[in-house]
Amino acid sequence: MKKRRGFIEIIGILLDNRIEEAVKLQEILTEFGCNIKTRIGLHNIGEYKCLNNGIILLEVINNINEIYDTLSRHWKIQIMRF
Repeated sequence: MKKRRGFIEIIGILLDNRIEEAVKLQEILTEFGCNIKTRIGLHNIGEYKCLNNGIILLEVINNINEIYDTLSRHWKIQIMRF
C-alpha cells in the first residue's frame, strides 16, 4: 500500500440562486485559481428545465482556510477531508 502524503481537501458550496450568484462566485474562484485543482458544478433538473440551485465542489491544494473564510461570507459551505 502506498503511503499518503496528505489529505485530499474538498470544499462544497451551496448556491441558492445560481444565476444571481455566478458572477461573485467566479470572481472569488479566479482570485484563488492557482489553489484550486478541480471544480465540479452540480445542479438539479426539474421537469424539462434546469433549476436555479446547485452545489459547486472544489478540490483545494493550498490556502483552504483563506478560501473557506472568503466563501463562507457569502454562502453555506462545508469542508471534506479524505
